[in-house]
Amino acid sequence: MYTPSGDLLSDLSRVLPMYALPHHALSRIVHRITRSKNPAVKDYLIQKLIRHHRIKLDDVIEPDTSKYESFNAFFTRGLKPDARPLTQEADGIASPVDGTVSQAGRISSSRVFQAKGHDFSVVELLGGLPSAAAPFYDGIFTTLYLAPRDYHRIHMPFGGTLKRMTHIPGRLFPVHPASVRRVPRLFARNERVACIFDTDAGPMAVVLVGALFVGSIETVWAGEVTPPMGSKVTHTTYSGDEALYLKKGDELGRFNMGSTVIVMFGRDRAAWVDALVDQTRLQMGELIGRARRP
Repeated sequence: MYTPSGDLLSDLSRVLPMYALPHHALSRIVHRITRSKNPAVKDYLIQKLIRHHRIKLDDVIEPDTSKYESFNAFFTRGLKPDARPLTQEADGIASPVDGTVSQAGRISSSRVFQAKGHDFSVVELLGGLPSAAAPFYDGIFTTLYLAPRDYHRIHMPFGGTLKRMTHIPGRLFPVHPASVRRVPRLFARNERVACIFDTDAGPMAVVLVGALFVGSIETVWAGEVTPPMGSKVTHTTYSGDEALYLKKGDELGRFNMGSTVIVMFGRDRAAWVDALVDQTRLQMGELIGRARRP
């Protein structure tokens, strides 16, 4: 899992070749394969994933894997309603995903910590708009990594009204521990979809970061945001009837293959629980922090 240490040569042997790979071309190929409805293809891939990652099907709505129309349909499988209990604290912030904590802490002025020796700015993470980034300066953040074995739907950490969605094109470096340690500004370089909500605790950002073979991110209001891919940052604002309200625990979106979610709140608007530390395993819905209403 994510650790601040790591053998330099071992890390570089995994990371340096990634710079030369055609990230998007490879991800497009995987996109097609994982959506194949050919029974021989999709059943083989599903069973290989289950065996390799020891995936249990006890909490899955449909445990019969032959009924999934594609590998991707299984990968983004739904869970039984009671499979992930949601924190009942009124001001509780819920984990948006099943995953592992990469980092959690304070935003230092406008900088978000990635790993020892690396950080990136809130402005670049959110697509280059200082006005969108400013509310999060000196706030808090957590970075949550989803492995292939994890449940891949993303849920609301806290109830809020959608105000902005920004699609930021970029690279698709892997987000495994070696990349986090060695690729500068990794999460601000990879393609991502940044969603900003207005909540009772002020603005909340939920950033869905893509990775190699994860060139497909979707939200419940816009569908599949990428692909298709563009070369320009796209900002979409929502107001009136378009300003969708989602309750804590409502589904927000999905990763078609695994990646990373970054959650941010503004200064003095929330605090993480003491147990939210590096390498902590989380399930969607469990308490990770408490909001502070004005």
